[in-house]
Amino acid sequence: MDTWSYLWQGFLSVFQPQHLLFCVIGVVAGQVIGALPGIGSVSGVALLLPLTFGMDPESAIIMLTGIYYGCMYGGTVSAVLIDIPGDSAAIMTGLDGHRLALQGRGGQALFMAAVGSFIAGTFGILMLTLFAPPLARFGLRFGPPETAALMLLALTSLGWLTGESAAKGLLSALLGLFLAVIGVDSVSGRPRFTMGVIDLMDGIPFLPVVIGIFGITQVLLWLESRAQWKVMKANLGLRAILPSVQEWAVSKWAIVRGTIIGFFVGLMPGAGATTASFLSYTIERQSSRRAHLFGKGAIEGVAAPESANNAAAIAAYVPLLSLGIPGSATTAVLMGGLMLWGLRPGPLLFRDAPEFVWGLIASMYVANFLLLAVNTLAIPPMIRILSIPAPVLMAIVSVISIVGAYCIDNSVFDIWLALGAGVLGYFMHKLKIPVPPVVLGLVLGPDLETAMRQSFMLSKGSVAIFFTRPIALGLLIATALFLSAPAIGGLLRRRRSPSRQPAEGQG
Repeated sequence: MDTWSYLWQGFLSVFQPQHLLFCVIGVVAGQVIGALPGIGSVSGVALLLPLTFGMDPESAIIMLTGIYYGCMYGGTVSAVLIDIPGDSAAIMTGLDGHRLALQGRGGQALFMAAVGSFIAGTFGILMLTLFAPPLARFGLRFGPPETAALMLLALTSLGWLTGESAAKGLLSALLGLFLAVIGVDSVSGRPRFTMGVIDLMDGIPFLPVVIGIFGITQVLLWLESRAQWKVMKANLGLRAILPSVQEWAVSKWAIVRGTIIGFFVGLMPGAGATTASFLSYTIERQSSRRAHLFGKGAIEGVAAPESANNAAAIAAYVPLLSLGIPGSATTAVLMGGLMLWGLRPGPLLFRDAPEFVWGLIASMYVANFLLLAVNTLAIPPMIRILSIPAPVLMAIVSVISIVGAYCIDNSVFDIWLALGAGVLGYFMHKLKIPVPPVVLGLVLGPDLETAMRQSFMLSKGSVAIFFTRPIALGLLIATALFLSAPAIGGLLRRRRSPSRQPAEGQG
């Protein structure tokens, strides 16, 4: 049988009533889980994995895939409406999405996110269907040096593109990297910057910081400016959530670029949807003619990262199914589930269990369509959140933030950490220091350190390994260009200004 015959058999399997029901349950449950701060796709899939042990493998993986896929969009809902990303991949979507919500255009932001997710997901699934083995081999070309160079590119580019000052952006990224190295050194076993606090031995947990620096900071800013305490009016009609023709025009290429960037970043084991969304937002802002609107409510600032994180989520299945290598933390959990059901991911999976593999791929097409339909119909009632009086909404945000921080590890220390991160975010806002680079530094810091150490172990301490591998060298050149771009731009502006003065004087 050829690919399309196998795929047709997969669709026949998915449209069996029990499989379709589990697909719907997974998508809806994933959206709810993704919208809850502090849970995310990894924890959501891990928590619900035991519920699938009594099910047949195909039904179980279809439901878990729906949960994973739904989480990718669920985090966007809370990021746009209350500025608390439910998942790290939704951080960049919330930068402009929440500003649009404050302008009464939250419906357009959510609809554009849903459409971008649908297009990116469909592209990713189609690529998985047609080219899984060769794409997986491409992903394997990214070893530790390439991974380290990619993460440096993400950190340095975002450092100056998300703020008015390049220095402040890079300072914010360095702060995130410093927070990432707190804890026990994985090589020497010695504590670093823990100040004797036992709770810091495992490092700074990511989710409490994200909850605090977005949720608690938002509450503090509202408390400071009581003039903002008003009910935000929003049009709840289904027709009102449709973006304008101009918004479609500026977003279409953002979706295309975000989809391509997200898919190829997602192929790299360990890179993940978070890195894809950060890179996509950065590149989109740099290439956009409306760069001055980013961070203030640019619709393409929603379309690009949301497309990227969904494309990366699908791309993570390519190395998992083709090579048995999980492309993200969530697919690592799914791989554990597959092995519990007696299925070994890898090249032989397509030969030994074609019904399972193609049923899974077909379920992705169905889940992608369900996600678009469910979210389009659910946007008007979700927008009602913006009609809640601000004091009540801020009280709800405070409770959700504290409970979400505590539930991660049932730790009171995480609550204090979230509150401290909220205060830090408040002062960063006052000093106009961008927050996203801190978060990105904290997310990528451990992986960057690991990749750097592995690279030096491979080269026996020589930095030449970064310059003798073409992909790593290309990424380092791009990093150097990002770092020098502000200085080059300032130099060009200074050269232009003297040339204009004589012309004006002659006039």
